[in-house]
Amino acid sequence: MKFTFENTYNQKALSVMAKCIRKTVRKAKSNQSHIFGWIVAVLGILLSLSSGEERFIIDGRKIITWLVVLVLVAALFLEDKINGYFAKKRLLPGTEKAVVTFDCENSDSFLSETAVGKTEFSYDKIGLVAETDAYFVFIFSSSHAQIYDKNNLSGSTCEEFRQFITERTNKSIIAVI
Repeated sequence: MKFTFENTYNQKALSVMAKCIRKTVRKAKSNQSHIFGWIVAVLGILLSLSSGEERFIIDGRKIITWLVVLVLVAALFLEDKINGYFAKKRLLPGTEKAVVTFDCENSDSFLSETAVGKTEFSYDKIGLVAETDAYFVFIFSSSHAQIYDKNNLSGSTCEEFRQFITERTNKSIIAVI
């Protein structure tokens, strides 16, 4: 039996991949950054509102402070999309589309084919396996992952692939919401 995925590394897929990395291997660091970011945003607003004067006056410093807070809050909410955007910029030409084959006969590795060439990946190099509603994500490190669109799976069902990859990697699948 063979499982085949036809992947397209577009903005949506790369954003989901960034989210999975953030919620698994980068979780502690991400939480610290978010706490720090929200503290800075709240302090920026509070300090700009309390000027010590009787009247509230909007001046250039307050406007700049509010703009900085706005950019910080936007970055906190759009973190995964921003990381996905930069990941897309770093993609090598010809690697935007990949056909990945998991052959049940080959117990050591799976094959990924792009316009650039073929690459064999070993199952033991996969650090974590994550799953969202639409994707399976193989996380190799805090900055490297691969994503597989469930809608583009051929050869079997998602449930059979889930069992197959759990057996091959000896890792349970982490659900990412």
